[in-house]
Amino acid sequence: MTDYERIVEGLGLQPHPEGGYYRETYRSEDRIREDALPSGFVGDRHCSTAIYYLLGPGDFSAFHRIRSDETWHFYKGAGLILHVLTDGGGCESVLLGDGAERGEVFQATVKAGRWFASEPSTPDGYALVGCTVSPGFDFRDFEMADAETLAAGWPDHVDLVRRLCR
Repeated sequence: MTDYERIVEGLGLQPHPEGGYYRETYRSEDRIREDALPSGFVGDRHCSTAIYYLLGPGDFSAFHRIRSDETWHFYKGAGLILHVLTDGGGCESVLLGDGAERGEVFQATVKAGRWFASEPSTPDGYALVGCTVSPGFDFRDFEMADAETLAAGWPDHVDLVRRLCR
């Protein structure tokens, strides 16, 4: 059994719709009422949620967006490249990992409403990370990207968009 398989089994991870495996580890008891949330939310939300998230060799988290800020935390593996599409057709790539000398950071936050995707930093590597979302994650706030629609808005990044969409 590989280290990757041991992590999936040991943490009780399940397949995620955007790719990879996950398990929710925290959902706050406190809730935010819909009328206190920013526009666009339907229904109340927990204040915060957290998950383990694992991408294996050759896998990726497809371009998607959510209505909340999401902070990614690196735990183990080869590292992770987090691709965030920015206003004006740009793209920022953040390297998560434990190699500060290589420009890697232990955590990074994707602002609410941004399209983003991720992949292990090496083709044969895996990355175990955590994701904390506030207001808490709800699948009603989750939107998968359409490759052609997204490519039209980010023409300088067509290859990346098409490669990391499902």
